[in-house]
Amino acid sequence: MKSIMPVPRRTAVLPILTAAALLLSSCGFGASTSSSSSSAQVPELAPDQKVSIVFESYNYGLAGAWTDTFNSLIAAFSKQHPNITVKAQKPHGNSPNPAADAVSSVQTQSVAGSPPDVAQLGFGDIDFTIHQLGAQSLDGLVGKKAVQQNFDGEKYPYAPSARGLGDWNGTTYGVPFVFSTPVLYYNATLFQRAGLDPAKPPTTWAEAGRDAAAIKAQTGKGGLYIDCLTKSASDWCYQSLIRSAGGQVISDDRKTLSFADPAALQVTQMAQGLVKSGATPNYTQQQGYESFARGDTGMLLESSSLQSTFMKGAAGKWDLRAAKMPGFGSAPAVPTNSGVALFVFSKDAAKQRAAWELIQFLTSNEAFTTIAKGIGYLPLRTGLVNDPAYLAQWAAANKGLLQPNLDQLTTMKPWLSMPGNSYKQIQTNLMTAVEKVVYQGADPKPTLTAAQSQSTSLLPAR
Repeated sequence: MKSIMPVPRRTAVLPILTAAALLLSSCGFGASTSSSSSSAQVPELAPDQKVSIVFESYNYGLAGAWTDTFNSLIAAFSKQHPNITVKAQKPHGNSPNPAADAVSSVQTQSVAGSPPDVAQLGFGDIDFTIHQLGAQSLDGLVGKKAVQQNFDGEKYPYAPSARGLGDWNGTTYGVPFVFSTPVLYYNATLFQRAGLDPAKPPTTWAEAGRDAAAIKAQTGKGGLYIDCLTKSASDWCYQSLIRSAGGQVISDDRKTLSFADPAALQVTQMAQGLVKSGATPNYTQQQGYESFARGDTGMLLESSSLQSTFMKGAAGKWDLRAAKMPGFGSAPAVPTNSGVALFVFSKDAAKQRAAWELIQFLTSNEAFTTIAKGIGYLPLRTGLVNDPAYLAQWAAANKGLLQPNLDQLTTMKPWLSMPGNSYKQIQTNLMTAVEKVVYQGADPKPTLTAAQSQSTSLLPAR
């Protein structure tokens, strides 16, 4: 999800997830793959037809740029569609980061018979979102032509690598909304103080380790924090590290886990070494990005969901810059995506049509312009960055921060979701093991092997 916010700790929702999954199945939820695709398309709303819908987004539980940006978007939508009333809400739950409650919130409301009409959920949740939560086929609701027209746009189409992230077996269920690739943000001021050239950020993890050690030794500040290696970070960014090392955490057919293969050992041993040497502070996820925002850490691999926070933290104090994610040796890095898509859960035809109108607006040129400027997420209609009417001026002023993310969008590989109703437990098992290795000094091979064995038993029966 990420996240694009940093994806939150998952373990707290597991009991709810398991119980709700069973109840959802028994109540007939999750049937959208067979029913909605064959149903008649929902009719257009009459100009005077009043409809009220619920839009659920974890951005509404986050103070500052996130809530402010989304409030402005909904206000603009309401002006364009005075007949549609949007009730915007954060997910139900009490987690410190409301993104942690996103899936369980839709579950509990669905069980009660009143799911949100449209909600943003993570790409790592997509299997469960479609097959258990009952996300509606957008192709079935409004037709493949209308769905494709939205992706094509009037002038600026979606980036090809983003287009199919909300699809399942050739059918579109979710419209990719906000996400990032892993970006190496760095403090050029600390680079200079450490005797490093800020015009030459590291391109490999070996170089990043050397630069981090120099920053630690010369400035006393933290050298490098990789926000991919804790339970709170989930697995989107970790998958990118593993892919960059030549492996995958799960096979393309999503039937075989490979938590302990040579790529995983290479990644976790590298990160463990950084912690043992002191080049990486032994921080929680939140401590890691807060330290960087204060100017107390030299480098941070992170989603651009926090870019506006870093810009505010650096303003007038230190020089914030960004680079592509480092790779391993001469092999190119393989970025994956964080983030969410927009899904429709309503069973009412009028609300479904209103939800589709909202999705079209939230993925429009105007909306992506507002989101990019306000938060820092990638504008998935990438042509906007060259248009003076939209993002050209902003992109030129922030080219150093934006360009690495844009470049990586062209080489990005999808964040692969774990299969089955126990998918969150599989994610948690993996990232718990990674955290034990990196931050607690556990032996990589047996720790990751044990997590793989435990998680394999949770995979759906073949």
